[in-house]
Amino acid sequence: MEMDDLFSYGAQSDTSGRLLADRMRPRTLDEYIGQEHILAPGKQLRRAIEADRIGSMLLYGPPGCGKTTLANIIANHTQAEFTRLNAVDASVKDVRAVIDRARDLKSMYGRRTILFLDEVHRFNTAQQDALLPSVEQGVISLIGATTENPFHHVNRALLSRSTLYQLQPLDERHVMIALRRALADRERGLGDLPIDAEEQALAHIAQVAAGDIRRGLNALELAALTTPPDPSGRIVITLEVAEESVRQPTIKADRSTQYDVLSAFHKSVRGSSDAALFWFLYAVDRLGMDPMTFLRRLIVACSEDIGLANPQAMVQAVAAMDAYHKIGMPEAKYNIAQAILFAVESPKSNAVAVALSRGQAAVERLTQAEVPMHLRDTHYAGAEQLGHKGYKYPHDYPGHYVEQQYYPEALGNLHLYDATEQGTEGKIRQNQLRRRGMDGK
Repeated sequence: MEMDDLFSYGAQSDTSGRLLADRMRPRTLDEYIGQEHILAPGKQLRRAIEADRIGSMLLYGPPGCGKTTLANIIANHTQAEFTRLNAVDASVKDVRAVIDRARDLKSMYGRRTILFLDEVHRFNTAQQDALLPSVEQGVISLIGATTENPFHHVNRALLSRSTLYQLQPLDERHVMIALRRALADRERGLGDLPIDAEEQALAHIAQVAAGDIRRGLNALELAALTTPPDPSGRIVITLEVAEESVRQPTIKADRSTQYDVLSAFHKSVRGSSDAALFWFLYAVDRLGMDPMTFLRRLIVACSEDIGLANPQAMVQAVAAMDAYHKIGMPEAKYNIAQAILFAVESPKSNAVAVALSRGQAAVERLTQAEVPMHLRDTHYAGAEQLGHKGYKYPHDYPGHYVEQQYYPEALGNLHLYDATEQGTEGKIRQNQLRRRGMDGK
């Protein structure tokens, strides 16, 4: 693979044949749009770029938020060797070639090397491991760009040696800034064309672009170049023209997005019927996610967040899963929606989850659990000679309950499950208090 500077257009004055979005790409920090939380005057990253003191970093954010543009600005500012690789087609051999050249430049000329690695999440473990020693030794400074959660895809050691900058999605306001700049710029934009763009048209392009400046500029350019001049020679971009020039984008459901939507669904099950149903429908209808993913999470939530406060919640969820298998979509949406709404509107209790956590902690504390003698198996002759006796059969006692040691002796009288007063669990709590002699009687 041939490696070169990240961008060469900055040194060229000829803009013919290049798309408007490419021509209008910001060249300086002052031209950069958005990300004020990390690039406003006085912010640490801005100071580092201006002082040419860039260290290893990861730029994490959605498509179109300015990761590559920021790398371009760094390339224009730095005196270091700036090299680009794309993780989609780069190999370990390519990485090692960059590292070897970086070592030579540092030893012979004292010159630093910055490697911009686009789509770093596409690098496998072996490729990331090949980078790690050079990053640790300062042979290269790595700038990795990713649209997916780096904690899911980037080597922990590499992540710990890089500063993580999370870029926020851009919005309509940012796209409007870019559109107006392009219309006014006579050198790189459309300023030399006799364009009259209606405010409604620009607002529509900005809205549909959904924060993607490149998408917005592409639509503006298409509208400008395909609209014939009116009798006065003006190119009028109307709302109708704008609607023809930009279409609703296809939503990208990468793994990080799916994790986030699933998390939003589960958290909504704890508190909002409307939101829980929305996230399920959005994920299935717009992102193309598997309904089984949500049914599995719903069944877990019915024990983790509802439990014995309403045991029927899990029954409803399992029944919805069965209906989905037998009926299929889209009809099964009714069954799934019913189960979701039933779960959200149920009284909530995390007592099952707390009991499970306490039980696991108790198991971890013991190297071995000795079964009390009276609880051991007695189905064979000679069991009593071994001392396996003394078990009290609860059904022989009033209330079908009798106090005896059920735990290993080392755990004493540990309580794992403490029922709440929520829903059906309230009756269980009263029973627990009675058994423990804590009912006040």
